[in-house]
Amino acid sequence: MSTDPQHPYSPAVIAAGLVFVSGSLPVRPDGTVVCGGRAAVDAALESMKQRMATVGARLEDVVKLTYFVTDLSLRDAANEQYLELWPEPRPARTVVGVAALPRGCEVEIDAVVKAP
Repeated sequence: MSTDPQHPYSPAVIAAGLVFVSGSLPVRPDGTVVCGGRAAVDAALESMKQRMATVGARLEDVVKLTYFVTDLSLRDAANEQYLELWPEPRPARTVVGVAALPRGCEVEIDAVVKAP
């Protein structure tokens, strides 16, 4: 089920014992975009957590993360967040530099999560 008719995709899908969480932008529930380094990275993670919650998943269940960033210097903020939130063994993770993201966002995060 889509969260936005202009973007017809499922926020999270369970398959083969895993949850595949669609890319989450740093957008507040009121629709405003959060910009600015770590604040944007944290807001994108919060959006991802909300999508995970739709299927009962939590951060502890994450096994793979992908951060898409428009500026590779955001890797430092992603590293800080990652080290703060996940103990060893941490989920697998990738940071990918991209030319642009929807709505002018700086970061988007998607995840693969163990199904609850």
